Amino acid sequence: MDRYRINPGQAVNLAQWDPADRSEFEGDKDAGRLATKELNNRMEELQELLYAEGKHKILIVLQAMDSGGKDGTIRHVFDGTNPQGVKVASFKKPTEKELAHDYLWRIHRATPGTGEITIFNRSHYEDVLVVRVHNLVPPEVWGRRYDHINAFEQMLADEGTTILKFYLHISKDEQKKRLQARLDEPHKRWKFAKGDLAERERWHEYIEAFEAMLSKTSTVAAPWYVIPADRKWYRNLVISKILVRTLDNLDMHYPEPEDDLAGIIIE
Repeated sequence: MDRYRINPGQAVNLAQWDPADRSEFEGDKDAGRLATKELNNRMEELQELLYAEGKHKILIVLQAMDSGGKDGTIRHVFDGTNPQGVKVASFKKPTEKELAHDYLWRIHRATPGTGEITIFNRSHYEDVLVVRVHNLVPPEVWGRRYDHINAFEQMLADEGTTILKFYLHISKDEQKKRLQARLDEPHKRWKFAKGDLAERERWHEYIEAFEAMLSKTSTVAAPWYVIPADRKWYRNLVISKILVRTLDNLDMHYPEPEDDLAGIIIE
């Protein structure tokens, strides 16, 4: 899975990354879904262990174009995990209270505690993406935020947070299909907004913003992965493999039980 990882300082040209790539799995869609289910079972075990041990914190960041698959990733990759230890934080347009603070204030409040996995559905990176594309602040303002973000994430890592960041890479043609499906299927129309079309018109501007984000903020402490996301099943499989490998490498252990439990009989 390291082929999808961005090395620190690596210049990223997303045209060189195939959104339909499936080279890390030889089987078909059905086999991929079965493999993901097996990884789900292992993920469930590891998440329970993480919660029980209460030493580590896991932060997962998801970023993508509109209809890139953030919700689907959360639904399928974390299927079966205990909601008590897995939280999702979604960051939409800042509220008046949030705007009265620095742009990382609302982000820091949502980071995981010990024993928790927190998934950011969009994140602090909106402040170098949407803000940049729509010229909401001058370039000198959003331009210095890359260093702010790297320092913020390094601080989280220094305090015991394991950070994984996934850019879900879809093609413009695939986005077209997904947006059209939202219109064509009545039960999906609630997910469609006319503003999505205006954002789609800025596709190339967003690509440039994502490339800068990936190039400037993939670090040893908080790496970015460019996940091929045109095939949903492959997207889920790759992310599941990376997560399970990362959690396995934490070498977690269940806490020792209280002494003298062997003779206790529940009546």
